[in-house]
Amino acid sequence: MSDTAEQEERAAPAGPEAPPAQDEPAEQRDGRSRERRVAALRGARRVLARPGFVTTLRERIALLDGAEELYDLDEPSDMYGNGVVEALEERTAALLGTEAAAFFPTGTMAQQVALRCWAGRTGNPVVALHGLGHPEQHERNAFSRVGGLHPVRLTDAPRPPTADEVRGFEEPFGALMLELPLREAGYLLPTWEELTEVVEAARERDAVVHFDGARLWECTVHFGRPLAEIAGLADSVYVSFYKSLKGYGGGALAGPRTLVEEAKAWRHRYGGQVFQQFPTALSALAGLERELPRLPSYVAHARVVAAALRASLAAAGLPWARVHPAVPHTHEFQVWLPCDPDAASEAALRQAEETGTMLFSQPWDAGGPGIALTEVSVGESGLEWTADDVRAAVADFAARLTA
Repeated sequence: MSDTAEQEERAAPAGPEAPPAQDEPAEQRDGRSRERRVAALRGARRVLARPGFVTTLRERIALLDGAEELYDLDEPSDMYGNGVVEALEERTAALLGTEAAAFFPTGTMAQQVALRCWAGRTGNPVVALHGLGHPEQHERNAFSRVGGLHPVRLTDAPRPPTADEVRGFEEPFGALMLELPLREAGYLLPTWEELTEVVEAARERDAVVHFDGARLWECTVHFGRPLAEIAGLADSVYVSFYKSLKGYGGGALAGPRTLVEEAKAWRHRYGGQVFQQFPTALSALAGLERELPRLPSYVAHARVVAAALRASLAAAGLPWARVHPAVPHTHEFQVWLPCDPDAASEAALRQAEETGTMLFSQPWDAGGPGIALTEVSVGESGLEWTADDVRAAVADFAARLTA
């Protein structure tokens, strides 16, 4: 699944619709459901987060309003990665405390390139990672099918890998890849001590460490450390410019200058040497300037929202309901309910369509028999929600769910 498809898979609502015919293809049914979610999310007056990719083109273009404050617009336009793209790379490297950074159009390309470069240096193409990591879940086996790499799973458990698992793994590996946070497990992060122990365990095995930090930007609150100190634990780091920073796309690979220069050669070979990228680069600079400083407030408020959700779901007669983790590690977390996913989805959509308040804007998936699972993200619009607002929205949602 592509990054964009992955996000679309996690958001979207609109108006009531007739029940699908029994013989309607599943793909068509899913498409109609996504359209309904997107329409409801666009139309809702109150949401906890409003992802950029569900807005209109006009609204997305407005992201570049005031771009002259981010970069000299009288400079020549970029060509094949110079100009504003280089400025973005330098800004990213400075934030992460690395020698250099390279802009990539996708994270799939960036991380595959990074790890094949490390494989050339270590002489070992084996990459140890988590079974719930993005490359294993959403990239169609790109590591092995395209990159010539051999991914091996340290664990499939819904938690970060441990130092003991790294030390005790039964075969050599050249690189350890850690996703921070581990999205599929609930945007989970280890403690700072656990993270440093895992990194040390990899070093003991003469392996390099690469951070899949697509959402690394919002990890500073949990770790209580600045970005550069977190990134400094790894040999290389990937960060995204659109997942949390709301840019148009792309990301960066950051690390030693020699690695980054080699990665740029592979970027060209992979077709990532795009002729002009100034809109995307400017949107990334806008995200670093405007959205990055706000992320700690989103994380702090996500904890307020999560606590209110947990208490009010129990008060509404859903005592088994779970908020996971109970205290969110980032501004995103999971909610589990003892019901059919279609029932939860319908209740969430009708609440948005009929009241203008959208408490749950992401799709509901099956977390097991009779269990519905969704994700909650708290963004700028969510800062307006008080704990009482959350309780009122939960009571309304629960009434629709149990009707």
